[in-house]
Formats: sequence, C-alpha cells, structure tokens
Amino acid sequence: MTQGNRQAALAQEHAGAAPHPYPSAVSLRPVADAFPLDWARIADHLALQGLFLDRNVQPRQFSGGLANLNYLLRINDDWMVLRRPPTGPLPPGANDMRREHRILSRLWEALPLAPRSHLLCEDAEIAGAPFQLLEFRQGLAIRGDVLDPLPDTPETGRALSAMLVETLAKVHGVDVDAIGLGQLGRPEGFFARTAKGWVDRGALVCNGTLSPAAQEVADWLNALPPMTDGAPVLLHNDFKLDNILIDQDSLAPLAIFDWDMGTRGDPLFDLATLLSYWSEPGDPYCMARLAQMPTAHSGFASREEAASAYAAATGRSIANIKPFRVLTMFKLGVVFHQLHSRALTGEATDPRYATFGTLAEELFKFTLDIAANKVF
Repeated sequence: MTQGNRQAALAQEHAGAAPHPYPSAVSLRPVADAFPLDWARIADHLALQGLFLDRNVQPRQFSGGLANLNYLLRINDDWMVLRRPPTGPLPPGANDMRREHRILSRLWEALPLAPRSHLLCEDAEIAGAPFQLLEFRQGLAIRGDVLDPLPDTPETGRALSAMLVETLAKVHGVDVDAIGLGQLGRPEGFFARTAKGWVDRGALVCNGTLSPAAQEVADWLNALPPMTDGAPVLLHNDFKLDNILIDQDSLAPLAIFDWDMGTRGDPLFDLATLLSYWSEPGDPYCMARLAQMPTAHSGFASREEAASAYAAATGRSIANIKPFRVLTMFKLGVVFHQLHSRALTGEATDPRYATFGTLAEELFKFTLDIAANKVF
C-alpha cells in the first residue's frame, strides 16, 4: 500500500468515529492555551515517514515545564509525544533535539526507563523548530514542592529519596559503548570547560557584566586548581524528580525524560545537579521559592544524606563534590536569569518568569555559603 493510500485508508477508517479518549491522569493544557503548530503540515511530513496522524484526535500540549513544548498525538493507532524547543533565541547547548534523539534512539536498549525516540525532523519549517517523536509513557509526575496526590508522610519522603538515588545510579551504570554512545560529548576537561561555559552564559544573559554575587562565585570557580575528572559516565544533566514518571502505588520509576542536554562526564556533576534542586528545612527562602522538588517535607533525606547514599550505591567517592555543588548552583542561577530574559523580551508570558531574575541573584548568594562550607 502506498503512503497516500495508507493515509486515505486511515482517514476512512476513522471517519465518523468517536475521538479516541485521552489517557487518564495526563495533565494537558486547554486547547486555547496551547502554543499553536501547523498540524496539517506536520501530518503531511509524518506521512512521508510512514507515520499517520489521527486528525480526529486533537493534538494537546502537556501542562507543566518551563522550556520545551511537548504535545500528545495519536499516530498509527498509538500515542506518541511531539517535542520541540521553545520559541525565540536558545541558550547555547540547550533544547537540543538532535542530541536528545541521538541518545533516546539508542538508550532504551540499555536503560528501559528511557523512552524511545522514533523520529527526528531537523527541518524547522515543518513545526517552527526541529522536533522529535517520542514513545509515550504514562505515570505520575510530581511537580514542584508538593506531594499531591501522594500521601505527605515520612514513608513517602524516604521512598522517594531512595528512588532518586537508585535511579541516578542506574543512569550512571549504563554501558554507553554497548549502545553506540561511546563518543557522546567531550568528557576530557569536563569540569573546566563546563565552568567556563556557564560563566560565559551568565555574562551573556546579564549584558556582559555579572552581578557582584555572581562574579564572586565565578572568581571562586576560576581560582580552583586544575581538577582531575572522574571516569566519565552517561549524564542526564538535569536529573530531578519532575523529570521522572513514577508508579503512584509503588513509587517505582517508570520513565526518565528531558535528555536534551545529555552527555558524558564526571558523575558528580549529575549528583550535584540533583542536589541543587534539593531543598531542606532551614534553607534560605530562595530554595523554597525554587520549588523544584518536595524534599523539605518530612522523611526526605538531607542533601548530605542523599550524597552519601549515592556513594554507597555506586562505590564512588564524593570527597570532591563541593566544586560541583558550587558549579551546579551557579548554573541554576544563570538558567533562571535566562528564563527571566524571556519575560523581558516578551517571549514568555508566564507570570512566574517575572520574578526569576531576583531568584537567580538569591541563588548566587546561597552558592557563596556552599563555597564557604556554611552549608552542604
């Protein structure tokens, strides 16, 4: 059957049929609030690849998230996710669909938690930017600093703490050579290059001049003696709770998403990235405002306990984690400045973005406390 005939057959099959119900417990934006895409053009492009969009099922944008645009589609009688970058200029190295497709087209073979990427489209004319089609996974996403609908109990906190550490250990245990990803990234000189990159991005987003607190952190990083990188592993590069889907009953992980910054490098960078989102009681208010994970709730491990649990699970030393803590907290401040800049240019209308510049500066000050050993 030709592609044209297949498309016609599918159209006839679905003509007059009731729309397929969307998966339950999936958070979707109202159609009127979604960022619009040219679905007719996308459908034509997909048909050329043997992928047929069910036009009787309205593509829906997922709610949540601060950057990439993700849509739930019905393709070839199955659910898939179309994923593309946000609008406007993109920070260097971020929202990289080509990189993510390279990883997710193979990673599922070694890490079942990774959803498979089925297609990469690099023609920005089709959907306004390069996009990929991903396997749809269903599960519970815990977003922000609330545990709903999970019970807010010490048992929940302990279970999620252990799940995060154990899942990160699984990521770092992947044999990248076995799945053709042994040449991913540039692990040599990883720390120095990453630190320079984020200092440069910070200056760029702040019109060439870092704030006093940010400059002090940058000076601290620049004054470090040359570091010996740990044996490289697969890095997620933004590993945190809301990038994991879990089973609501067992709290076991079902999928890990958002691999667009994945690479290979020192595993302490991924661990420190997780800890940069890990608020705990007694933290300054900026960590509560960050509201990225519910780790300040009862039962959750402290950052230091989580780091120690990772060391126990992997056999890796965390003795040199402080430079990575400082770097990833600095990175987080720069990211929130980048998000704030999208509000200043009108590219983002979410009211949360308007306060992100102030939050970034508060995070830089907290980073100085980490550098001074006032807090883990």
